[in-house]
Amino acid sequence: MKIIDKYILSKFLTTFFFCLILFTAIVVVVDISEKTDDFAKSKLSFWQITTDYYFGFIPRIDAMLFPLFVFISVIFFTSKMAGRSEIIAILSSGVSLKRFLLPYLIGAFILTGLLWGGYQYLVPRANRKWDDFQKHYVNVNRTPTPDNSSYKQNIYFRIDANTYAGIKGYDTISKTGSNIAIQRFANNQMQYNLRALSFKWDTAKKHWILNNVIERDIHPINETVKFSQAKMMNYSFKPIDLRKDEYLKDQMTTPDLEAFIKLEKMRGSEMLSTLQVERYNRDAIPVSVIILTIIGAVLASRKVRGGSGFHLALGILISVTYILFSRFSVVFATKGTLTPWIAAWLPNFIFGILAIYLYYRAPK
Repeated sequence: MKIIDKYILSKFLTTFFFCLILFTAIVVVVDISEKTDDFAKSKLSFWQITTDYYFGFIPRIDAMLFPLFVFISVIFFTSKMAGRSEIIAILSSGVSLKRFLLPYLIGAFILTGLLWGGYQYLVPRANRKWDDFQKHYVNVNRTPTPDNSSYKQNIYFRIDANTYAGIKGYDTISKTGSNIAIQRFANNQMQYNLRALSFKWDTAKKHWILNNVIERDIHPINETVKFSQAKMMNYSFKPIDLRKDEYLKDQMTTPDLEAFIKLEKMRGSEMLSTLQVERYNRDAIPVSVIILTIIGAVLASRKVRGGSGFHLALGILISVTYILFSRFSVVFATKGTLTPWIAAWLPNFIFGILAIYLYYRAPK
């Protein structure tokens, strides 16, 4: 790398991390002002609130705004360079626009790798930490009502090709439930039926413990009935499979999410499209960093009347448009017939074409 490459790359990264820290501080201050009463009621220490809540909240927010921070950072420092005629001097010395964009691409690939790794492992764990705090100290109502986020009622799902389960009520926090029924069929005939008044998850042994169990083995002529006070069962579903809430997909690392998608596909789940969109987004959103970097660098490299203000306004407009495209495509995938991978990659495809168009239209 030459001196000019190091100069541009250092400007890129320092401006980005400055914007990231600044906006994060603003968001944290606003969030503290909104949740002061909840923090006071929780009676937790400052360190506990920091580790149990903000260690989950900050990565969650930063990941959501990461591409926007990159875009604004590129436009801001490139516009400043254009305003000081630095870019004119660089291009006039014989450096091509393609060569000029090289340090931008290096910085974009570094930040893309950082965001991609975060989406695969760090952000899901942060989301889990944030959601656990919300359920314990903010959304503290745990009574079995339809609006309660921690208590699930009337759960029905498929365990395997021939076995089905039904649960009347399940608490996702205590991992206990009531009235579970397991039914196994063969040739359209029920062969096995189990009912239990209550059940809970044994964290140490990784098994379900059923209480007051009645098992029926149904034969062509008669049936066998067996009563058990308590019975340990090793079913294929785990506590996370019973958490059918909107944040479940966000709290699983990518390997766990892929395994969960395979299981839900076998069960014929209605939330399969939502899970698949989340999986493809974890690859598509980091790639948007590269596309937005190219768009920002090409737009802001031209010296115009209005300077940084005009470039920032244009950048914000493009960012809002990108977010709207992303939201619309996700809605069409989860509520309509749009293929999940197309929904995740469609904004990148459209704005990739825009980046190519702006590149070839830019003054060389």
